[in-house]
Amino acid sequence: MGVRHYLVGLILIFSITAQAQEKKSGKAKALTVGFYNMENLFDIYDDPATRDSEYTPEGKNNWTKERYQRKLTNMATVISKIGADELGSRHGAPSILGICEAENLKVIEDLVSQPELKSKNYGIVHQDSPDRRGIDVALLYKKKDFVVENARWAPLKIKSDEGEEFFTREQLVVSGKLENGEELHVIVNHWPSRYGGEKRSRPKRNAAADLTRSLVDSISAVKPGAKIVVMGDLNDDPDNASVKKHLRTKGDRKKLQEGDLYNPYETYFKKGIGTLAYRDNWNLFDQLILTQPLIDKNSGGYYLMKAKIFNKKFLKQQEGRYKGYPWRTFAGGRYSGGYGDHFPVYMILVREL
Repeated sequence: MGVRHYLVGLILIFSITAQAQEKKSGKAKALTVGFYNMENLFDIYDDPATRDSEYTPEGKNNWTKERYQRKLTNMATVISKIGADELGSRHGAPSILGICEAENLKVIEDLVSQPELKSKNYGIVHQDSPDRRGIDVALLYKKKDFVVENARWAPLKIKSDEGEEFFTREQLVVSGKLENGEELHVIVNHWPSRYGGEKRSRPKRNAAADLTRSLVDSISAVKPGAKIVVMGDLNDDPDNASVKKHLRTKGDRKKLQEGDLYNPYETYFKKGIGTLAYRDNWNLFDQLILTQPLIDKNSGGYYLMKAKIFNKKFLKQQEGRYKGYPWRTFAGGRYSGGYGDHFPVYMILVREL
């Protein structure tokens, strides 16, 4: 072996040893924060107050107990693996996870009671929303990593295409303390859909973005330097007006100004990477957006290490026309037994000890 190769070998050995010692000594702590659209997590019972009849054994989807159980198992399996690549399988499943398209509290309780998640000891923040289909947003949190101190639901009133005013899914605002006593605020969203066309429905999402922005501003006004995570299925991409102009996000952290929000998913979208696919086009509706203190290593406490899309192979269609698309529960009107039509998104937050 030459001297050069010997020195390179020594450097590699020293580097690996140093990394192992740092991990062993616990010089850093990491948490996973994520969001997942459950794609119609309904129970099998008809709720007269909502439009859920298709998700019953007698309904169009023949939604039986067996299909419901498979859906729960699928969702729990995905959640249990989010963050495992970075933090190890023992630490899989996010410390904080926003979800949407859950019918009620019972289905969420059934979800966190699955064998894949039961040991995580998740707490739940939820209330029934005024959504016509009865699908809600909620927050799951590991009780050892996050203590909820306050939760409120901000109502969103919009106009239908016929001009009728009605309330749709609220925005959930949760404030609490991380395991180190640091305060964190989370705003969970499921903005109005593109039903009726993107352009025609655009004002509804702009209104939702205005509400989210006002929530961020109100928290920051009371608590300057607040660490806030905006998460959700926005039904718009990172470059749409609702996100860029109304919510005021930027994809380049170096260009952030006071009051701006950092959107790490803007870079993914520019590369053609998304969380759902439709007619051979990828959209990136599922996003995690942060206030500036959460990307500042010098702010003290947790900061963003990386943001990712959980798009593992087992979540994708493996063959046919839609190969590579998210493997849905129903496809073309037929039951396929897949996971969902959205990939989850997540980020790793770290702090130095």
